[in-house]
Amino acid sequence: MTAPLLRVAKLAVRYGDLVGVADVSLTVPQGAVVALLGSNGAGKTTTLNAIAGLVAPAGGTVVWRDRDITGKPAYAIVSTGLALAPEGWRLFVQQTVEQNLRLGATVLPDKKRVPALLERVFTLFPRLAERRRQRAGTLSGGERQMLATGRALMSDPKLLMLDEPSLGLAPAVVESMYDTLGRLRREGLTLLLAEQAVELALEVADYAYVLQTGRTVLEGPGAQLADDKDVQRIYLGLETETR
Repeated sequence: MTAPLLRVAKLAVRYGDLVGVADVSLTVPQGAVVALLGSNGAGKTTTLNAIAGLVAPAGGTVVWRDRDITGKPAYAIVSTGLALAPEGWRLFVQQTVEQNLRLGATVLPDKKRVPALLERVFTLFPRLAERRRQRAGTLSGGERQMLATGRALMSDPKLLMLDEPSLGLAPAVVESMYDTLGRLRREGLTLLLAEQAVELALEVADYAYVLQTGRTVLEGPGAQLADDKDVQRIYLGLETETR
């Protein structure tokens, strides 16, 4: 079995008296696509933010490439090869597309690599190349998702985390985005996706974890969960046909 790039065990996050995540464990093997599923408020975003160093865990461990990174700051984590394309994009809206992308490469010790990484992003997302001098605040929702993903790719990560990459986007844009993720996977990039679009995520995921109220309640191969109607109805809230 492929050695895991990322191992999260018994992760807990609190915001004062509020519990964001109570007990989440997951493993991401190298080269795999892993989905983190659950309804709004299940703890998906908090889990990714804790892994990325954007919020401090109250308990548990995050081990990245056999190194304990629990509680490390975000700038230290992204420089090790783990990047997040966040929900809501968090772009610098007054800056241009290219300026936003270049900001994603600030952690690279070798700045000579930036032109090649820019070219890679523009090849993956030709729309961004067309709008490279346009302010990010003028982009459509789909273009902003492309830019957030491209900015994360500018750090040349080994594992890319995406938080709700399909949220609020038109079906054609979602299909294009997932085609791009499939291409990245074929190029060897490991992916961890947090999604409410369960059926879409299970189509591409090798393995999936289901969260409820901040806890890991179910896990299994993506194809197995996609075929289990009881799992979809009870844990994922999907309406299924009755026989």
